Amino acid sequence: MSIIACYSSKGGVGKTAAAVNLAYASTAAGNSTLLIDLDQQGAASFYFRIRPPKKLRAKRLIGKNNTAYDSIRETDFEALHLLPAHQSYRNFDALLDGMKKSHTRLKALIDELSEEYDQVILDCPPSLSLVAENIFQAADTLLVPLVPTTLSLRTYEQLKEFFEDSGYKRKRLRPFFSMVDKRKRLHQHVVSQLRHTEKRLLQTSIPYSAEVEAMGTHREPVLHFAPRHPSSIAFETLWEEVVSE
Repeated sequence: MSIIACYSSKGGVGKTAAAVNLAYASTAAGNSTLLIDLDQQGAASFYFRIRPPKKLRAKRLIGKNNTAYDSIRETDFEALHLLPAHQSYRNFDALLDGMKKSHTRLKALIDELSEEYDQVILDCPPSLSLVAENIFQAADTLLVPLVPTTLSLRTYEQLKEFFEDSGYKRKRLRPFFSMVDKRKRLHQHVVSQLRHTEKRLLQTSIPYSAEVEAMGTHREPVLHFAPRHPSSIAFETLWEEVVSE
């Protein structure tokens, strides 16, 4: 089983769109796939038209006798399942802080599901917190979407510094450009600059697209409702690049 996290400490960078479409691409490639929505806003759950079970709570998810398996839901797409988000996830950090082995609770939860799925994809909340450290412990690869702006690059540099200071392996960080508008000179400049300095940068870029924004209207991956659109092709290419390594 492989675990891929779509993570950024900065919001509004296309993280959830990437997680949703990569989960779809994984299933299309023949993998039994679980998408775990860890963001209390529940955007990934919304895109798949899934509401959280009434009994789902953060404590039940990461507690000693967790009920994660009972909370997993099928989506409209065969072999693609979702563990939905819940508003109680806003208390994740406080709950984890009072638990033993607080940095590895998420990994333990996922390990229990290892025989059920080929691929697990995490849609992560935009924070650098105890939840984030659980994600860093659990994931084999961390995909970091970067909008081509100076602030986005600064956020990524801070993440690299945190990894180095905390003893995490930086080679697991795989940034890629997201929401790229080639008409903007700043985007052109930032993309060119980082391609010369960041060896771990993935070659695939996700373009800014109204079709991706329309996922909220269609409530399904853009790869499904517009498979030939350039953004869909980009997500498919991103998936192929990640799994080819």
